[in-house]
Amino acid sequence: MLRSIIGGAPADATARAVDSRNPADLADVVAQVGLGEPAELVAAARSAHAAQRAWADVPAPVRGQVVASVGTLVEANAEALARLVTREIGKPLAEARGEVQEIVDTCRFFLGEGRRLYGQTVPSEMPDKQLFTFREPVGTTMIITAGNFPVAVPSWYLVPALLCGNTVVWKPATYAAASADALYQLFARAGLPAGVLNIVHADGPETFAGLRTSLEQGLVQKVGFTGSTEVGRAIGELCGRHLQTPCLELGGKNPMVVTEDADLDLAVEGALFAGFGTAGQRCTSLGTAIVHESVHAEFLRRFTAAVGAAAIGDPTRDVLYGPLLDERFAVSYEGHLKSITDSQRVLGPTGRITAANPRPGFVGDPERGLFYHPAVVDGVRPGDAIFDEETFGPIVGVTGYRSLGEAIELANAPGYGLSSAIYTTDPGKAFAFRRGIGAGMVSVNNSTSGAEAHLPFGGNGRSGNGSRQSGMWVLDQFTRWQSMNWDYSGRLQKAQMDVAVIEPDLAFRL
Repeated sequence: MLRSIIGGAPADATARAVDSRNPADLADVVAQVGLGEPAELVAAARSAHAAQRAWADVPAPVRGQVVASVGTLVEANAEALARLVTREIGKPLAEARGEVQEIVDTCRFFLGEGRRLYGQTVPSEMPDKQLFTFREPVGTTMIITAGNFPVAVPSWYLVPALLCGNTVVWKPATYAAASADALYQLFARAGLPAGVLNIVHADGPETFAGLRTSLEQGLVQKVGFTGSTEVGRAIGELCGRHLQTPCLELGGKNPMVVTEDADLDLAVEGALFAGFGTAGQRCTSLGTAIVHESVHAEFLRRFTAAVGAAAIGDPTRDVLYGPLLDERFAVSYEGHLKSITDSQRVLGPTGRITAANPRPGFVGDPERGLFYHPAVVDGVRPGDAIFDEETFGPIVGVTGYRSLGEAIELANAPGYGLSSAIYTTDPGKAFAFRRGIGAGMVSVNNSTSGAEAHLPFGGNGRSGNGSRQSGMWVLDQFTRWQSMNWDYSGRLQKAQMDVAVIEPDLAFRL
């Protein structure tokens, strides 16, 4: 049984146990997971809090060496980790390998940041005085992550948090607990002292209660959360009571605008991957394709043909996507399918793939897992649930537009602001879209999915609170600026008062 690990030791007891099952083969139990009570999270926060000062005292370049070791260990275990991810959450193996590579890339980037946690020397307005700025760790962090990217997204938090001298309590998704435990083991083997990184398995209500108590007791100074907008709001409110700003990476309803001059084959390729990769279970998945009316019919024809020809099924084989992550997401997705209205046109079958509702060319046995038809729904508009809400499943809405201004208005209408894309051969349209869109990330002639490890990742509006992950920008999440002024004049010099003034002759004219 997988247990929480606090201070380097497995937790003594668990409140109850759940199974993490392979969603491509529900008979396959990947791991049994012992879930803890709120007190377990508080104990982990206390352990991390006690270890934080000693870890911060380790020189930053040395902490960078630990990050380098994590990357080396992940690379050496890449295939085993990727196969575990595929088995536990049903992500196609090619995508799982890419996810593991993202951890390696993240470590390679941040190992050097240990030598670049730069402050500044600032000139003073008074003599015999120097001004400085320093980056200091925020303290103890609690990181709560989703399971659709069970190892890559956690690394976006864990690597910079640890590099900057913080300690961590990590609460991964229970349905991806085996992948999380494997990643924890790789981090631990990189030489982290006991208590610096702790992993806790718990359900949502217990996690929230444990976080609340940890904040009340002053044990946690920063929260990072990846998950739904609804839960993100609750965490934001809780942290706000303690004058903390969490790092919130939430849902998305990501638009793709296809202009009249776009390369339609390229746009279809991007829409297929963005809409249906990982079975549409990415926060950056394509929500709605917004297509110019002059190419709307042709785009639909090509897109539905590509969707119909795509291989779906066994994620260990060459497929576009496999199953939904977990039964809870299957239930939620079926609810979204029920919101399709009579005014919308569904191109192809929907629902679970079964012998009674088959998909030609399905790879493997659909009866074994949580496999769903890819759905394309034309005619969605603002006010429709399919247009407005994140569906987190293999469904793409399509709508038309006449002017670029209308397209941008439609793209912003759901109120999310994570990722976006435009397909065009006109640079003017690309830059006008960039200026008008509210999303934190914009792709031109590329899909809404596909972040790189050294570019800032994050959203606005319903997609987040403007915090950013990845690259050097995430350092502002896990450090606080401290300023210092050092007066060695031997007397009190008062800022804005004891300042030398050089008198100009401002009345002079040529």
